Amino acid sequence: MNYRFAGRMGRAPESFLEELFRVSAVPGVISFAGGLPGSAYIDVEGIREAAREVFADEGRAALQYTTTDGYLPLREFIADRYRRRLGLPATPEEIQIVNGSQQCLDLVAKIFLDSGDAVGMERPGYLGAIEAFSLYEPVVHSVPLEEDGPDLAAFASLIRDHAPKFFYGIPNSQNPSGTTYSEGKRRAVAEVLEGTDTVFYEDDAFGELFFDGKPRPPVKRYLPEQTVISGSFSKIVAPGMRIGWIYAPAPILREFNVAKQAADLHSNFLCQVILHRYLSTHDLDAHVARVAAVYGANCRLMCDLLNDLMPPGTTHTNPEGGMFMTATLPDGISSMEVFSEGVKEGVAVLPGVPFYADGGGEDTIRLNFSAAGEEEIAEGIHRLARVVRRLA
Repeated sequence: MNYRFAGRMGRAPESFLEELFRVSAVPGVISFAGGLPGSAYIDVEGIREAAREVFADEGRAALQYTTTDGYLPLREFIADRYRRRLGLPATPEEIQIVNGSQQCLDLVAKIFLDSGDAVGMERPGYLGAIEAFSLYEPVVHSVPLEEDGPDLAAFASLIRDHAPKFFYGIPNSQNPSGTTYSEGKRRAVAEVLEGTDTVFYEDDAFGELFFDGKPRPPVKRYLPEQTVISGSFSKIVAPGMRIGWIYAPAPILREFNVAKQAADLHSNFLCQVILHRYLSTHDLDAHVARVAAVYGANCRLMCDLLNDLMPPGTTHTNPEGGMFMTATLPDGISSMEVFSEGVKEGVAVLPGVPFYADGGGEDTIRLNFSAAGEEEIAEGIHRLARVVRRLA
């Protein structure tokens, strides 16, 4: 049988994720390669009780079809949180529920991109975004990340010279680097974009997870009609529920709703109702504060171990929040070699190569500090240091 797949499938970049999941599941391997939140901090009992209450009180309704935009009380909760935490004048009509913020990547690309269109993103950029956008065959233009956000000269040049349909960025605890935009960079990005036809796509998967507990002002505050924000409960409640959202101006949401309806009619309604019941009966702020404190301690431990154990020439980012950091290897050491040799040593890291849409990353690795405990982090970094020292 000759399967006549669409040409875009052959032009999509090969995914590294399948190999990543395979090696991370090998018994005895300590994995810093995935993007998992800490399983120990998922409130299983609280979610179980919320589910019991939903089935007892409104089980038939929760098991029925619903509207594409999602459960209104949940959208009201999200809008109220934007108003309270970030001072954004969000309304539930501006919120739409999706299957994790990853679905936003696909649907935003679907409604904006034709083959050959320009799209902008950070360098390095989020692997999941690179893969999602690639299926719509855009021309990706990357802007280097500095310690406090994008290189503004390169950003302004991209917007001026290529007029991308949208620029995709992660201002809070960026994946893979852990970098957070300064407030000055956020304002400057908005100033560059103001008056253009380029939308800023603000992926805020990690904005709740700052180690100091202080929220950072979103770019949308400075550019409300040109910014869409995607958010997710995956990193702060439970990833398996696959509940995220998009917060966007009405003209964008109208097109987004059409694409969403065609894709799946609506996101899992039962999980939406259970999640809302859980959020209504538990203190999300206190839960997030506990999780962020643990991740902060893990991050500091990992940074200290990298400083103490890795050979000269190794550097790393210093995240203010989130779940990831990037380490740059000494000259001449390949991240792919570190990956393959690390698995033999019992530690998995993610090579930097897949995060560079235009090539690069051969000397960088991404490290996740949220999924492992302190003992695993200590043992895993010792194993990683042995690998890098051997290769050096």
